[in-house]
Amino acid sequence: MPNMRMDKNPMPSQDPNVRNKNFQEVALGYTEEMALDEAARCLNCKNMPCVKGCPVQIHIPAFIEKVREGDFEGAYQIISQSSSLPAVCGRVCPQESQCEKYCVRGIKGEPVGIGRLERFVADWHREHSDGSVTVPEKNGHRVAVVGSGPAGLTCAGELARRGYDVSIFEALHTAGGVLMYGIPEFRLPKHIVQAEINTLKKLGVDIETDVVIGKTESVDELFAEGYEAVFIGSGAGLPSFMHIPGENLTGVYSANEFLTRINLMKAYLPGSSTPIRHVHKVAVVGGGNVAMDAARCAKRLGAEEVYIVYRRSEAELPARAEEVEHAKEEGIIFKTLTNPVEILAGEDKFVAAIRCLKMELGEPDSSGRRRPIPIEGSEFDIPVDTVVMSIGTTPNPLIKSTTAGLETTRKGGLVTDESGKTTREGIYAGGDAVTGSATVILAMGAGKEAAHSIDEYIKSKA
Repeated sequence: MPNMRMDKNPMPSQDPNVRNKNFQEVALGYTEEMALDEAARCLNCKNMPCVKGCPVQIHIPAFIEKVREGDFEGAYQIISQSSSLPAVCGRVCPQESQCEKYCVRGIKGEPVGIGRLERFVADWHREHSDGSVTVPEKNGHRVAVVGSGPAGLTCAGELARRGYDVSIFEALHTAGGVLMYGIPEFRLPKHIVQAEINTLKKLGVDIETDVVIGKTESVDELFAEGYEAVFIGSGAGLPSFMHIPGENLTGVYSANEFLTRINLMKAYLPGSSTPIRHVHKVAVVGGGNVAMDAARCAKRLGAEEVYIVYRRSEAELPARAEEVEHAKEEGIIFKTLTNPVEILAGEDKFVAAIRCLKMELGEPDSSGRRRPIPIEGSEFDIPVDTVVMSIGTTPNPLIKSTTAGLETTRKGGLVTDESGKTTREGIYAGGDAVTGSATVILAMGAGKEAAHSIDEYIKSKA
């Protein structure tokens, strides 16, 4: 009989006043007993509405049924047929707007904790398996993948399982892309990412770091070296700014730089070679998941006051509800309906304050959200010594500028069809390099679709 409990099993987590002083993972994960109880809430619907919300089409009822039976390894094998990064997805995917959004149990209560069960299964496998993988027979074809973020890793994994020799070229010194430099340790421990990458290496995927395609070597040179197709999953690493006075002051960071220093360079550790300048009072401008990550990192760096400054109301915050809740629990102060207009300088051109206007919401704009309108005479200052701009990113134009035949959108994303094919034969793309900044799972879905298309393309030429 199904467990008709109306709410999910709560996720065990660190106490907010303890975790906001360390970088250890906040969510502690389900126990076996909790996983079994949560799996029993699934009705195993025949029409599987949850699956249509999953960008990589995991057979959700089937893996949950295995969990219910206590066959955790069997559950992992089902997930891994569709997803190359289950431990990552179980932690950072916005399940509430994807698979869980369509769960029948969510009509009269809370949906089944699909993401929490995925994380449990992936962690159980990592802790209990010997790490061996079945290496497929090689098919004699070579594919290059640019970027080792979620899109690139997924594309590489899918192709490797089909017998391709795959080489990933990563610009940074560590593979993982945004999973390593963008998402903090307390949300996604880096050993989890590394374990997923190691699995791909065992499949035969070659990863070369410190290679900037478009500068170290070009896409054309990759073809000349014998690669038959190229997948571009280089992400959206070009930060956006507001272009207000004071953005060039010392103490102003893009969220990209701020998080990269912390996550990849470990700026919070004593003796770091790339430390973050002292932070006592911090304003993070923006309302997405990246803004929440930056604010929560600032708190862990020892800041006494950390503000989220967002021009719309709390109801319009684009960040996951869970991330907003965690930020509030950790002491982050939300200044909504507030828009920065200037960053004020103190001594030696260091940040002294951020000047803001209060806003009110008008009619919906082209995005469907109500447009923020400034209130005249509402100017006020927030004393801070650090400002982090987290208002979005766009794709870096380097590959486009060095590769003939690639068309881009007005915002710089590569133009592709639904299969991931670009405007130049043999070149495919997916993830943030196409869409601009989006979710990990959407990038994975694009990488998976592109791998299928590349496979068909190469077979058609054979």
